Amino acid sequence: MAGHSQFKNIMFRKGAQDAKRAKLFTRLGREIVAAARLGGTDPDANARLRAAITDAKRANMPKDRIQRAVQQGSGAGDDSNYEEIRYEGYGPGGVAIMVEAVTDNRNRTAAEIRSLFNKNGGSLGETGSVHFLFNRVGEIRYSADAAAPEAMFEGALEAGADDVDSGEDGHVITCQAGDLHTVAEALEERIGAPQSVRLVWSPTTTVDLDQDGAEALFRLIDALEESDDVQDVSANAELSDDVAARLEG
Repeated sequence: MAGHSQFKNIMFRKGAQDAKRAKLFTRLGREIVAAARLGGTDPDANARLRAAITDAKRANMPKDRIQRAVQQGSGAGDDSNYEEIRYEGYGPGGVAIMVEAVTDNRNRTAAEIRSLFNKNGGSLGETGSVHFLFNRVGEIRYSADAAAPEAMFEGALEAGADDVDSGEDGHVITCQAGDLHTVAEALEERIGAPQSVRLVWSPTTTVDLDQDGAEALFRLIDALEESDDVQDVSANAELSDDVAARLEG
């Protein structure tokens, strides 16, 4: 658990450092569109849409752009037919990878994702090939200085969370997917606004990687995240503290 959390923390910081605002807004907007089309345009009745809007606001996405994305998701005034597609495969070292994409051209995206896997030491699998290695859960993140570990733990449990992982990189609270916004609201009242509120794929088993394997995996994940259609990438990698420290150095 600790190793996986460290891996996710590295990826979270790296993504924040590398993100370009225009591309970030495009990605956030597509997530809002997909969430609205799949579950309706009412955030109170659509947990995924509410999470997408929350993430967009945290990133300072303009309010009118958020509203346009919700409207687009309703099908009003837009001819684009965005659909959500999940790709599954394996990366270097046998690491299972889940790729979530939103696209208006299924064939284009499938060809690109397959090519990225092949060029970076991975292999794209069939639907369901790695899905069973992950659970869909809610994730709420706070900075390390938001609260002491004991206070965060107590607040998260009272809010209905399942687990809390606190470290120098921050606090990661996980809960059942359907409880995400109830837990997030309770924590916000007690602790303050979180850094992010989102649904994620959490691995049920992990694969240990050495430094070479971890570096190869990062190259594949970086390449996938560069795709305009990719919304999120999850992997069941486990890194030791030593490997993680060398990667950060």
